[in-house]
Amino acid sequence: MPSNKTVRDYIRTIVDFPHEGIMFRDVTTLFADARGFRMAIDQMLHPYAGERIDKVVGLEARGFILGGAIAHQLSVGFVPIRKKGKLPGTTISQDYKLEYGEAIVEIHDDAIQPGEKILVVDDLIATGGTAAAGIKLIQRLRGEIVSCAFIVDLPELGGRKVLEDMGMDVHVLCEFEGA
Repeated sequence: MPSNKTVRDYIRTIVDFPHEGIMFRDVTTLFADARGFRMAIDQMLHPYAGERIDKVVGLEARGFILGGAIAHQLSVGFVPIRKKGKLPGTTISQDYKLEYGEAIVEIHDDAIQPGEKILVVDDLIATGGTAAAGIKLIQRLRGEIVSCAFIVDLPELGGRKVLEDMGMDVHVLCEFEGA
């Protein structure tokens, strides 16, 4: 039986998580449904049909799930950007601001070769801090970012604009209002 569901319909909202006032957009319900997950991957790939992409970079942690599936579909390599101290080889680091404090992400220093075409993937764009830090790491390795793809945008938090102001093409599947 055909379904009229959209990717957005598979995402549940958890009120007051991780603390009061937050509307957490939970994509694990999307990932758990075979039809929903396939729909999301297909829709994330669609804008890049016929475009050269050498590697997919996934941002920790849900970007690993999406990035691995997208890299598989494109028959290209996958590169993780991880929190500090999680990668075993020689890395380069980038710090960034969080709502309350700072964080650091890392990439292996040999993960991307100069001139490689990169697609950056994560589940959600909020303030854009993690994605911006990942972009800076890729640029330091002289990778050429084709685009950044996300399932969810929270437009009120301004992350998409942050990335667009960095000169990035940004593709999202759906938006949710509120934080």
